[in-house]
Amino acid sequence: MKKTLVTLLASGLLSIAVQAQTLQEGINNLYAGRIKNAISVFEKLLAVNPNNIEAIYWLGQTKLETDEIMGARLKDVRSIYEKALQATNGAPLIKVGMGHIDLLTNKSEDARQHFESALTMTRTKKGDDPVISTAIGRAITDTKNGDFAYAIRLLEDAASKDPKNTETLLQLGNAYRKARPGEGGGLAFQTYKKAIEINSGFVGPYLRLAKLFESQKNWELYLQYLNDGVAKDPKFTAAYYELFYYYFFRAQFAEAENFLTKYIDSKLPETDIQDQFLYAQLCWAKKDFSCAISKAEIVYVAMGDVTKPKVFRLLADAYFQKGDFDNAKKYSDLFFLKKNPDDYISGDHKIRADILSKTGGTTDEIFVNYLQGSVLDTLLSSKIDFLKQGAEFLKARGDSISRVREGDLRLEIVKLKGDKVGQRDFFDAGFAYYQGKNYEKADSIFDVFTEKYPDEVYGPMMQYNIHRALDSTMEKGMAVPWAEKYLNILEKDTAKNKKTIIGVASYLASYHANIVKDKEKALEYLRKMLVLDPTNEIIKNNISVLEKAPATKPPSPSKGGATPAPAKTGNPKPSAKTTIKKEIPIKT
Repeated sequence: MKKTLVTLLASGLLSIAVQAQTLQEGINNLYAGRIKNAISVFEKLLAVNPNNIEAIYWLGQTKLETDEIMGARLKDVRSIYEKALQATNGAPLIKVGMGHIDLLTNKSEDARQHFESALTMTRTKKGDDPVISTAIGRAITDTKNGDFAYAIRLLEDAASKDPKNTETLLQLGNAYRKARPGEGGGLAFQTYKKAIEINSGFVGPYLRLAKLFESQKNWELYLQYLNDGVAKDPKFTAAYYELFYYYFFRAQFAEAENFLTKYIDSKLPETDIQDQFLYAQLCWAKKDFSCAISKAEIVYVAMGDVTKPKVFRLLADAYFQKGDFDNAKKYSDLFFLKKNPDDYISGDHKIRADILSKTGGTTDEIFVNYLQGSVLDTLLSSKIDFLKQGAEFLKARGDSISRVREGDLRLEIVKLKGDKVGQRDFFDAGFAYYQGKNYEKADSIFDVFTEKYPDEVYGPMMQYNIHRALDSTMEKGMAVPWAEKYLNILEKDTAKNKKTIIGVASYLASYHANIVKDKEKALEYLRKMLVLDPTNEIIKNNISVLEKAPATKPPSPSKGGATPAPAKTGNPKPSAKTTIKKEIPIKT
């Protein structure tokens, strides 16, 4: 009997040891970036004991790290924790897991209640349970706008009670970084280093140290800590992933491919068809678009309806680069049909606009893509730069509809810049409308321009040209006030502006000679022209013809006409209307 009891006890202790080791194996896989392996470990544990609280908690934490759409991840993990709460009668660690999901779904009050309940249930005379405090700290530091000061208090307390707990130290380092961006790096560095000193085989702190120095663009130390982590764990998947992209973005493709191979091998025996997408990216970066298409389509064939949108993005661009615009359109359509809100950027609308321009897309469709893309950028400068790209794209198309839509995008830039808007911003918007023959919008913009910059020549210049277009026969005299104002500015530098002065004066001479029949005013402008070009026989001849013509004078308002209003700041709208009886040709 005694021998049997000893055997049973030994067997039980061995089972507990194996389970603990396996749980730690899953956690190590998680921090090493071997996500599928970690999930497999936790699921095997739960197959033996469905109510293994720690396995349930860490399974949920691991599933949050997959590359599925965030909304799908949150839904999946919430379901896991909700079922576990019922099965375990509200286990405190599972409550913390639920609070974590609450925070990630902006339910901060629900999260607070779950955290406080878990702390209360596990609190002893020695204070809060360090395991629960650490889990809460982990949850808070995983958010963008959590109460990081509270997380630090909990984690510092937990570290004081269990100073060799490397999970606690890792989360405390994360909390320092989140609480004091740009300032907390020193404390975070010390805390990560302390975790490594306690357990050099725990790779989580190596990655965090590398990311810390990445944020400082200290690439030497970034690489050092990744390589140190690989030395401790030759299957450090997350480190190989970082190293792949480090060389990928520097166009060092041989090194990138080397680390991509190591990344894939580090996850064995687990395999992932998505790794072919990384090869597709590598081919794309090398401009081997046939290879990129081949690799990406392998993923599409294997994944079918659950293919990730990023695969369609790459296929759309690769086909576009090859000049196969129909297939580019096909995959662009699929991307936008299934786009992932967590991986959806303004550049997606740029390539969409490019594809539409080659496949019969309308100007309005292209315009809308640039407008929608600008909304996705969070930085004001990025929004403006993207809108400028769209404006230049539409400008290059050249047709009047495209130029009007160019004006619409440039007007958005004016609105975004607010008080910092400049002369060029107004001018480019107004000029685009002018080139698109939308003279009303051009007029309204240059009204504002002229009011804001009354001493600049460009306002009167454009208003003169706009109103000439609106009143091509001169009958309404709409351009006259602007021509006079423009001429006054031009005459400040007759040497520089000689040609333009002669052109504007010629317009005014023609108007006064032929529309309002004011011979003397017409001669005044012709003589201005002659002063600048005294040997011009055409101008001399015009003066001679006009001097010999019968005397004329402008019609009075009482006889059905009105002289044009004088030029003024703002938006003058002359109302002169006269009847043409006989025109005197004005030539230059």
